[in-house]
Amino acid sequence: MYALSTILAYFATAQNRRDEKGATAVEYGLLVALIAAVIVTIVVTLGGQINAAFTKISGNLPALG
Repeated sequence: MYALSTILAYFATAQNRRDEKGATAVEYGLLVALIAAVIVTIVVTLGGQINAAFTKISGNLPALG
């Protein structure tokens, strides 16, 4: 029969493995949130300049038709 310490060690290890998977999911979630925040910041900061550049380019293209 298994000793009590062996059984407890098994359950502690199994619990630890489940906790690591949860931590990994949280870390990925934080990474996605950080990337989204960076993208939003870049779009807000450079949005006007990009719009002006495309407007200038489209104004210089010859009209079709």
